[in-house]
Amino acid sequence: MNESVEWSEAETVAAPAVAAPVTPADAADAARLVAFGLQPKLQAARDQEYAELLRRYREDSAFARLADAVAAGLGLVVLEVSPRAGMAVTAAEDSVFAVRMGDYARRTSADGSDRFLHGLAHLAVAAMAFPRPEDLADDGYIGRVTVNGVEAFVRQACRRLEERAEAQGENTDPASDAPGLEAAWRIWMRRSATGATKDARRPASSTTGIVGKAVAFLTDSGFLQRTGDDNGGTYRTTARYQLQVRDMAGNAAMAELLELGVVPVTDGTPTLLPAEETDDLELVADAGLPFHHS
Repeated sequence: MNESVEWSEAETVAAPAVAAPVTPADAADAARLVAFGLQPKLQAARDQEYAELLRRYREDSAFARLADAVAAGLGLVVLEVSPRAGMAVTAAEDSVFAVRMGDYARRTSADGSDRFLHGLAHLAVAAMAFPRPEDLADDGYIGRVTVNGVEAFVRQACRRLEERAEAQGENTDPASDAPGLEAAWRIWMRRSATGATKDARRPASSTTGIVGKAVAFLTDSGFLQRTGDDNGGTYRTTARYQLQVRDMAGNAAMAELLELGVVPVTDGTPTLLPAEETDDLELVADAGLPFHHS
């Protein structure tokens, strides 16, 4: 009898603590935090409720798991939750929030080949904004780009790739709808940098117009902030964009653009340098873009 009593007491002592049940209010708060994260221009420093939910996420592991689960259920990947970036999320390919490359391109032009040019513009902005791995690793680093600077960077990279193709005896005049970014540089070189309209605006189909569309999209998405009008428009990166580029930094296409030697490493304000000889590279279709292929 005593043995039975002692065993029951031991079992009681060893029983794990029961976690507090998740309440509808907890679920609502977690969903509210994810909703804040889907508003990329919203800053926690300017919204008390957002700041409080961020604090709760960092201090309450159960709430953090709940918020992560809500995000995952919506097809979102949580990149970081912090005062500097807020709840930074990116959409998985199957998420309803994913931005499709085809949809993005159709907003600008019905020409299917333009989607390659828009992809190359986005890739170039990321490469110029964060030209070194240490720039991505440094939370305090702020990249700066200009519309004209990005267009000039892409055009010089295209010349470098064209020279390489000619030296290797490759076809330098493929079909304009050839798939992949490896064909985009050829299409880019054929396109006017600025063009002309009757009211002096830059055409959306010009390469400068395409870069302008890319940085406008990134600004609307909370990845860039416009700082001036010089050189077609000047922009600085945000913490959210740094996280986005970190997420795609291992892709081959971005590395290959950097390895062309066109972007120098200085004080974080890229200019253009003559391209150096590098190993043969092939650009990968749609790699590292802030939207998904369709």
